[in-house]
Amino acid sequence: MTAWEPKADLHRYLKAVREALLWKLDGLSEYDVRRPLTATGTNLLGLVKHLSGVEAGYFGDTFGRPFPEPMPWFAEDAEKNADMWATAEESREQIVGLYRRVWAHSDTTIEELPLETVGRVPWWPADRSETTLHRILVHMIAETNRHAGHADIVRELIDGAAGLRRENDNLPSDDRAWWADYRDRLEKAAREADRG
Repeated sequence: MTAWEPKADLHRYLKAVREALLWKLDGLSEYDVRRPLTATGTNLLGLVKHLSGVEAGYFGDTFGRPFPEPMPWFAEDAEKNADMWATAEESREQIVGLYRRVWAHSDTTIEELPLETVGRVPWWPADRSETTLHRILVHMIAETNRHAGHADIVRELIDGAAGLRRENDNLPSDDRAWWADYRDRLEKAAREADRG
């Protein structure tokens, strides 16, 4: 059995989900990474842009280590939801590059500070704004996984690609006929349940 290393374990989970999110962009056109595929406009590149700002804030501002690059979509006068989509002028390379620079900044915070380090989240209510690196790591793993789940669905809607990771999709079959039959059975069960 390996030694228990809580910080290393949490950091590994965060790193894995970051990579899982980014591989959802692989092989897609500029249009497809930006396509709003839900009523609220959820799109792949917007999820990456959003998480760049969120992670920079939680591992930066919270611990007095602000990320050194400006993120104008978080300015007071910024358009609502400006962090959830990429303008035509913002390239995929710029946004993914920003996300990777945020990772490096966050990883430095995670590596240099003990889990018990106390920080303050400026945008949380004052009565609960004090927190620890441990809690922020858990929070960011949950936040990133939530948005990676959104990315899973958006990518599947675009081209049918699904799964956990590039090298291991974690799905029971890659046979399109199997999936078509499976989906048909679910549709039939839903209709039968609806009829009572």
